[in-house]
Amino acid sequence: MKSLSIFLVIILCASVFAQFNDEKSDFSSLEKIGAISVTIGGDFIITGSFPSLVTERVDQFITRMYTQTREKIFSQLSQQPELLEKAKKEIENYSLRDITLKRANGEELKLDLMKFRRTGDFSNNPYLKNDDVLIFAPSDLERNFFSISGAVNKPGKYHFKDGDKLSDAIELAQGINKAYSNVTKAEINRLSYDGEKMEVIPVDVNSNYLLQRGDRIVIVAEETQRKEFSVNIIGEVKSPGKIPITKSTTTLKEVIDKAGGFTDNASLKQAKIFTGNFISELLKSLYNYNVQNSEQSLLVDTTQFIINLKESILYRMSNVTYEDREYFKLENQLRSLLETGSVDFTKLEDENSDASKYIVKDGNIIFIPPKQNTIYVFGQVLKPGRVGYKADMDYKYYIDKAGGLGEYAQDEDEIMLIKGDSQEWISPFKHKVNIEEGDYIYVPRELNLPFSWYVGQVGNYLSIVASVATVILLLVQFGK
Repeated sequence: MKSLSIFLVIILCASVFAQFNDEKSDFSSLEKIGAISVTIGGDFIITGSFPSLVTERVDQFITRMYTQTREKIFSQLSQQPELLEKAKKEIENYSLRDITLKRANGEELKLDLMKFRRTGDFSNNPYLKNDDVLIFAPSDLERNFFSISGAVNKPGKYHFKDGDKLSDAIELAQGINKAYSNVTKAEINRLSYDGEKMEVIPVDVNSNYLLQRGDRIVIVAEETQRKEFSVNIIGEVKSPGKIPITKSTTTLKEVIDKAGGFTDNASLKQAKIFTGNFISELLKSLYNYNVQNSEQSLLVDTTQFIINLKESILYRMSNVTYEDREYFKLENQLRSLLETGSVDFTKLEDENSDASKYIVKDGNIIFIPPKQNTIYVFGQVLKPGRVGYKADMDYKYYIDKAGGLGEYAQDEDEIMLIKGDSQEWISPFKHKVNIEEGDYIYVPRELNLPFSWYVGQVGNYLSIVASVATVILLLVQFGK
């Protein structure tokens, strides 16, 4: 298939070349202002002789020819998406390095347009002359390469040409990154021809060490920790937004102080620190709070894949029963997505508390919700929704404000209070509990099971009784 796609691209290039030759009007218009003829050969998107201007340099001419040819090919393949994708890969497969320029007078130059684009050195990008010939070297980035990484500005993989030195590699990588200090060493990792052994060659970073094909260069430097460590604080603080922090020493108290402190409307009991990655949508669903200018990447599919993978690993060595799997799955998803820091914001002013000493991390989101001053009543009530909070009132008061119990509400002892800060479920009928703003009251529906369910239950009971009776009879028989 690869050879077929290459063959098709070659045919298209030949077609484009024919179009260039047929466009006499274009050539004549160039001829009037001093056109010359330049020939392209070797491993390039298109080959042949084409008109150029005496004012054009090599890079300008090559860029023009490449762009025009690519546009024509893409236009011809616009209705064939599969072939178009293959063509895109093929036409990009050429090298800007090791280009040979042959002049009509016999002069021969070696050009490196990649270097020109990196450094602006015009010795690698001369003006064209009539009857110039440009020969592109074969492109084989899989075998004919070197790579450079570490403390450079443009790490990457580059076409290798004979005579390349370490200094050339650093130049193509746009030099040493000034964010790093004391950069003096490089390591050249060189595989044997059979790929089974690797020699690690330490060299001075300023040396002109001669490279070989396949060399992998690492410019050695201790990783800088001068990074944009920050947390996002949103909600009820006086100056919400991104707060700069250190790598591992900034406390929550310091962040709150930098944010100007809490507003009078801050609900500290429900404040949270989120350490997960996909929190914007969660804040919206849990609190109906829209995060503005969030930098969180909401890659839901990736998140779900990671959650499922972790879940499979956790299941592998567990003794979780089939009946418990759904509950475990729910808990694991909540753990993976929320991962909230357990901090009591009400104790932040106490210098000896865990809250004041809590160390924030890069990427944390600190959410300070507004006081709701309501209790949310839902389930089997006539008017579900928010009811104004009133101190020291019990659950009956709020149910009454929500219109009272519905016809299918379960008995009073099944009503549950859900705490807004901890999401703990508590029976207000069985336990004396203090209802606070932001809490929820849930009135469950009475179970209305079909007759077939009861028949099934009776059948199960009878089968158990029959099994027990059989065992007793067997024991009696053995006893005789």
